[in-house]
Amino acid sequence: MTLTEAMSRLEALGNEKMRAMNIKNGAGDNQFGVKMGDIRTIAKEIKVDHDLAMHLWETGNVDARFLALLIIKPKQLTADELEEMVKSNDFAHIADWLSSYVIKAHPEKEALRQRWMQSDHPMLSRAGWSLTTERINKSPEGLDIPGLLDRIDRELSTKPYAEQWAMNFSLIDIGIQFPEHRERAIAIGEKHGYCRDYPTSKGCVSPFAPIAIRELASRQK
Repeated sequence: MTLTEAMSRLEALGNEKMRAMNIKNGAGDNQFGVKMGDIRTIAKEIKVDHDLAMHLWETGNVDARFLALLIIKPKQLTADELEEMVKSNDFAHIADWLSSYVIKAHPEKEALRQRWMQSDHPMLSRAGWSLTTERINKSPEGLDIPGLLDRIDRELSTKPYAEQWAMNFSLIDIGIQFPEHRERAIAIGEKHGYCRDYPTSKGCVSPFAPIAIRELASRQK
């Protein structure tokens, strides 16, 4: 499939309701408003096409970027190319897909995590915290957990929303995975009040750290 063909397919599937939802959630105007299911259907047809993925990403179009993340080959990206992708996006939903489908599959992700955790760029810092949350859950060996809690306590209320969201999930998962640090994690959440009034659907767990830590930790018993 060529870039022109892919963009035509996406444009034809545009949906005003989806477009409005994306804008409400922080997306810009460069989009068609394609439903996620339709994007996944096109991706299944294409399977993997790294070159096409890169051209789709370069359009800056929201739907094209979602599609790109499903057909890209993470291991073919250099660390610098991946960093530029992270920096060029400010839509949280795409950032989540980029983290899940590309960054976490990249062979240099630990080196990037360490670099991004020191970055002043909000989207790089966000990606660094997302990778840190993964390590907290899967390979916490070598992580300075008290130091991470110190930093979260120091910075949670001062950072841009993009960073706060990812930092808050590191706080939550520290509280869940490390019982010896649970009370401090809860106290930090109470002190900063981040997501205290976040609207939560029935059956879902609030992202307010004290609630999330207590609820999810209790399920592990």
